[in-house]
Amino acid sequence: MEIREGLLDQPPRRKEEEEERRTFLDVMLDALSGLRAKLIVPYVLLTMVIAMVGVFIVTSLVTSSIRERFVNQLFEASRVVADGVVRHEKDHLEELRLMAFMEGVPEAISDRDADRLQEILWPIALNNGIEAIAVIDPLGIEIMTLALEPATNQYLVSSGADFSGFDMVVKGLAGMVDEIGDKYADLMVTSFGPYLFTNAPVRDDTGHMVGLLLVGTRLESLLAELKSQALADITILNREGGFISTTLVEPDEGFQLLELNPQDMRSATSTTRELELYDRDYQAVDSPLIVRQMEMGILSVVLPSNYIVTTMATSRNTFSLLFSLGTVATIIVGYILAQSIAKPILRLRSISTSVAAGDLDQSSGFERADEIGELASAFDTMTFRLRERTAEAARLYAETVERNEELAEINERLQSAQAQLVQSEKLASVGQLTAGIVHDVKNPLAVIKGLAEELHEEVGIDPSTRAQLTTIRDSASRASTIVTDLLKFARQSTPEMQRRDMRETIQSSLRLTEYLTRKGKIEVTVELPDQPVMMAYDAQQIEQVLINLITNAVQAMQHGGSLRVNLTKSGSKVAIAVQDTGTGIPKQNLNRIFDPFFTTKPEGEGTGLGLSVSYGIVSRHGGTIEVESELGWGTTFNVFLPEDPSSQIE
Repeated sequence: MEIREGLLDQPPRRKEEEEERRTFLDVMLDALSGLRAKLIVPYVLLTMVIAMVGVFIVTSLVTSSIRERFVNQLFEASRVVADGVVRHEKDHLEELRLMAFMEGVPEAISDRDADRLQEILWPIALNNGIEAIAVIDPLGIEIMTLALEPATNQYLVSSGADFSGFDMVVKGLAGMVDEIGDKYADLMVTSFGPYLFTNAPVRDDTGHMVGLLLVGTRLESLLAELKSQALADITILNREGGFISTTLVEPDEGFQLLELNPQDMRSATSTTRELELYDRDYQAVDSPLIVRQMEMGILSVVLPSNYIVTTMATSRNTFSLLFSLGTVATIIVGYILAQSIAKPILRLRSISTSVAAGDLDQSSGFERADEIGELASAFDTMTFRLRERTAEAARLYAETVERNEELAEINERLQSAQAQLVQSEKLASVGQLTAGIVHDVKNPLAVIKGLAEELHEEVGIDPSTRAQLTTIRDSASRASTIVTDLLKFARQSTPEMQRRDMRETIQSSLRLTEYLTRKGKIEVTVELPDQPVMMAYDAQQIEQVLINLITNAVQAMQHGGSLRVNLTKSGSKVAIAVQDTGTGIPKQNLNRIFDPFFTTKPEGEGTGLGLSVSYGIVSRHGGTIEVESELGWGTTFNVFLPEDPSSQIE
């Protein structure tokens, strides 16, 4: 009784052990292949993809809008600054008209009377807030200059400086006029600093030019004023892109960072560039500085752009949070809906499994007004009818078992008779073939060989007769070998196909022929793939083919040589190449080498059946064997075998 209980306990224990051996990956794969996963996972993935795309699109739109406003602000600031420079130049023109036509100014210039000029011009400069006034004689020499010093708010006076090197002075003294008239505006770097100057010729009563009058504004004060209007930092560069003045504090790397290659500027247009100042990102708009329809330099308006990145990150985080919350809510709703669908279906699956195992007393117990309720009702109806049919089937089965017992006894006697008949036919065929060969060939050959050996051992036989007896004995042995080979050739046994690695068969054939190759001083090269070449074939028969080919190759290289065995796979076929460096085969014999009993070897060294047998084996495998040979260079046998012989053999 205890033994019986032990036997009954084994299946549950074995089942528990199998459950413990299941890996975590197996459990996960089962879960992902379930109905819940198929309903929930695509829904979750789609929701997450839509959320990520939404975050990307909204963030891109917000960022693009911010960047667009930033760029527009830059261009608007550039326009404000350019208008401010032009406006200051117009103020210079008004001041020049006032001073150039004042009484006493032409005469004082003609007399080079600096004190008189200071007396006349100083009140005008003070009242109008003019930062610099310069009077130049016809030779370009400074007569008098008034320059307001920002630190003391006092005017400094100088004279005697040479202004003839400035382009605007040269053009003004030469009487050249610009697009607007006889006045010029330009940027000048003087001993007092960089200025925006406008000049005008001064003429006497006869219309003769007696000198030039220049009115200027210090770029530092001009840019500081324009910065408050444009709400951006401003940099003035010369026509070559070199630095002149800026509202920025000088960075550690110097103002060279603000300079620009003029070739990077597109003519008469504004361009943008990115800068890194004070370890922060800036963006600049560079545009030509046009005054009096002349380009006098480059105007660069600069704003910090790092807040764009901060705004972008803030926007991305905000929208990511909103979309994440929406995604989580959508996933929760989807999970609840999926559970309402999957749970009853999984319940029906469990009941179906029990019904399939034979428990027909099952009921779904669902009362729903939807499609799942209809499915459960149909299932209950199916189970009820299945119980009725099972009962009917059990009754019919009992009757069938009784009839089958009678048929089994009759069938057993019939199978016994058929087995005896088949066995008798096999024994008759094999016996007939064996008896014919033994009786007709083998026995006479054995008698001949035995008598020849007996006579050969007798005393008193002359040498010539003994030699003839030796020839008779050797000929009988060779005939017996031929009959044996012929028997192998005639049998043509069906290959026993098994899947195995072709590399192992090739290596086994090489080991069996290793003595022949070593004795014949043959250098063997084997080229096999690194990966197994698995295919269905009869290993013993293919090994016989390879041994025949290798043996023939060794015999063709009587003075040594090289033997190469190569295995390749292409598509659904495998190719085996056996290449030697022997004497080769004449072209007229290539079509006959697979014929039975044909051989090119010396008499007594071959029966001519080896290649015929090999050809038959390869053909029964659904493959082909080909030969390439050149006299004096060697021979190559190529054996092509299908990976799946069942698709090749009818």
